[in-house]
Amino acid sequence: MTNRIPALLALEDGRTFRGRSWAAEGEVCGEMVFNTSMTGYQEVLTDPSYAGQIVCMTYPLIGNYGVNESDAESTRPWVEGFVVREASRITSNWRAEESLESYLKRWNIVALEGIDTRALVRHIRDKGAMRSCLSTIDLDEKSLVEKARQSPRMENRELASVVTTKEPYEFPAEGEERFHVVCFDYGVKRNSLRELAQLGVRTTVVPSTTSAAAALALKPDGIFLSNGPGDPASMDKEVAEIRELLQAKVPTFGICFGHQLLGRAFGGKTFKLVFGHRGGNQPVKELSNRSVEITSHNHGFAVSADSLPPEVEVTHINLNDQCVEGMRHRTLPVISVQYHPEAAPGPHDAEHHFERFVKLMEMNTSN
Repeated sequence: MTNRIPALLALEDGRTFRGRSWAAEGEVCGEMVFNTSMTGYQEVLTDPSYAGQIVCMTYPLIGNYGVNESDAESTRPWVEGFVVREASRITSNWRAEESLESYLKRWNIVALEGIDTRALVRHIRDKGAMRSCLSTIDLDEKSLVEKARQSPRMENRELASVVTTKEPYEFPAEGEERFHVVCFDYGVKRNSLRELAQLGVRTTVVPSTTSAAAALALKPDGIFLSNGPGDPASMDKEVAEIRELLQAKVPTFGICFGHQLLGRAFGGKTFKLVFGHRGGNQPVKELSNRSVEITSHNHGFAVSADSLPPEVEVTHINLNDQCVEGMRHRTLPVISVQYHPEAAPGPHDAEHHFERFVKLMEMNTSN
């Protein structure tokens, strides 16, 4: 383990935290958020939904099992910065291919350790997610607070174009191919594509700016609207294309950001949560049978239930704050969930939603 150098985290409201750098040196700004997962830091780092954000892990020891290529959810880490209580000085796992420290340095990710992460998280829970700046270069508190205040807000920020694929690509089905799905890549995680592949689905992943006409020309059995970063209110053109897709009555499944875009395509509104839902322990209630799923989340915006038209049914709610967690159109083959059913690394209570999507396609082809 290399020697640590001082680092400073500053929030836009003036709160600061001094600690030690343990990865790349530099300076980054982003929305300060926290994740409550006990494991899965590599999946968090490589989730494109975290673009534009500095992530604090609430679990105190991070990095003990290293990183490996198999657990990456995309081609690279997308977080702006990373904050932990203690970075493990030992990598101890037979699957490890690299230490977390060297991985973050290789990708030039600035990381901070040695601060009171409980105090930071309690502050965000009280005041809300806010702009922040993390630096090993500028250790002057007033200067760094001002840089945080000058950085972009997450409201009305469009980030899907930053993380989306530049060219379409195919993700083949495992075994016999049963269906072909077009995935709009707003920041898709690899495990979503794996889940579909295991159900016999071949997926064509297309850029976020793909038109409805171009997607329908591929003659898909279904449309998958992926997770992703940013404010759904910044995606008016994409929402208009989704409205055209809905008119084609192709079975459609939206998750997380895709769920929010569907809400807007239905005519509803979205709003920013105070500090968001991020972690693997969010309780979600299915209203039809009153069952509860423990789910994986990563979102800072939500669909307003009161804004949805009568033909859209709210199917799931969050038991912590009662916000909309799932929707179903009463006449069209369209479903969505706010959370991450691919759930890498877990929990796996929500995997069955991919099967719901497949059943929609089965019903559509049999009619």
